[in-house]
Amino acid sequence: MDRTAVTWTRGTPGMDTGTSTTLVPNRALLELRGGRSWGRPRLAKELHRYCAARGWTSPGESNIEKQIYRLETGRVRRPDPFYARLIAEFFERPPIDLFGPSETSATGATYRIRSHKFIPLYVGAEAMADLGSVPADDVANDWLTGQRIEQLELAGARAFGWPFGVVMFHLVEDLEPDSVAWLAVWRRRTYDENMTHALQVVADHGFSVLGDPYVLSTYWVEEVPLGGPALDSALRLLCVPRVLVGRQGTGTPAEKLARASVVEQAFLRDGFDHPDIQDFGVQAIATGYASWSGVVYRPHAAEQCLSERELIACELSVQATWAYTDYLRKVVESGQDPEVPAEYGWRYLRGVRSRLTTERPQESAQHRAMREAIINTSGLLRRLDQAIDTLRDSDRR
Repeated sequence: MDRTAVTWTRGTPGMDTGTSTTLVPNRALLELRGGRSWGRPRLAKELHRYCAARGWTSPGESNIEKQIYRLETGRVRRPDPFYARLIAEFFERPPIDLFGPSETSATGATYRIRSHKFIPLYVGAEAMADLGSVPADDVANDWLTGQRIEQLELAGARAFGWPFGVVMFHLVEDLEPDSVAWLAVWRRRTYDENMTHALQVVADHGFSVLGDPYVLSTYWVEEVPLGGPALDSALRLLCVPRVLVGRQGTGTPAEKLARASVVEQAFLRDGFDHPDIQDFGVQAIATGYASWSGVVYRPHAAEQCLSERELIACELSVQATWAYTDYLRKVVESGQDPEVPAEYGWRYLRGVRSRLTTERPQESAQHRAMREAIINTSGLLRRLDQAIDTLRDSDRR
C-alpha cells in the first residue's frame, strides 16, 4: 500500500528552522470513515451519539472532530485511552489495529499505593473477654486502647480488639496499579473476599458477628503518574473509586476494567469532584481527602506532613467506635433495648465522643483537620449521639 507522507515544518512561515517532522496518516481510520462515505463532522456526530447511548461523558462534537483530524493526519499517533476505547468500540476493531501498541504501557508508568483495609466486626464484650490479647503497639494506642489478638490469623492482616466488643482486621497491601480504574475493580472484588475470610476466622473460634460487617480503605499514595489538574482528579477518584464501577458489577474482570477505564479517562480529562469529599490537605505539604468511601493521603513534603502511623491510628479508633455504635443502631431498629456492660454504657461513649472530637493543646492544625474530616465524613458523630441517648434512656428504665 502506498503511504503518502505529509511534511509539517515547525517555526515561522517562510523561515527555515532546520527541523521537520514527517507525519504518517492513519490509513485505517481514513478507510473506515471513507467506507461509510462520511465526512469528519458526520463521524464526530455519530461518536457523540455513541457516547450518549452508553452513558459516557462526551467531549462534544467539535472536540471529537478535532481529534479525528489529528489522528487521521498523523499529528497524534495514539489518542488517550478514552478516545482509543471510543473509536475502537465504534468501529468494532481492536485498538492496537487502529493505533498500534500503547505507549503508556511501554513506559511502565504506575501508581505506588499502600492500601490499608479495615474490617471491623462486633462480637460483643463477653466474647472479647474470652480472647487472649497482648498490648498493642502505639498505632492503636494513640487513640482508643486496642489490643493485639494473636490467635486470630488472617493472611497479611493483624487483628486488634477493643473491650467493648469489636474485633478488627487491619490488612496492608502494597499496590502498583496503572490506573485508578484497576484499583476500583480490584477493590470491589477483594472486599467480598476479605470480608468472607474475616467472618470465617471469627466463626472458627466460636464467635458470632452481631453487627453488620463492612470493609473500609485508606490509601497512602507514594507516586502518581500524572501532574497538574489530572493529579488532583486522580486522588479524588481514589477517595470514591466506586464511581468508576457499575452498581451491578456484571461482566468479566476485563470488561469491568474496560468500562471503568473509559469513565476514568473522562473524569481525568474533564476534572472530577464529589460532594462527599472533604479536603484536609495543606498546599505543598500534602493532599488529603476523606469521604464516606475512604481516605486518601498523598505526602509532598515528608518532614512536614502527617505520618502514616497517625492516619492509621485515627482510622482504627474511628472504625472501632463506628462498629460499636452501628451494633447499637441495629438493636434499636429491631425494636429492642440494647444490653451492654455498664462500663461501656452511655458514660463510656460520652468519653469516647470527647476523646475523638475535642482538640488537644499540642495538637497540630494538620492533625486536627485530618481528625475532623475523617469523623465528619463517616457520620460517626450522629451515631455517637444516638447511642448515648439510647443507652441513657435504657438506664432510666
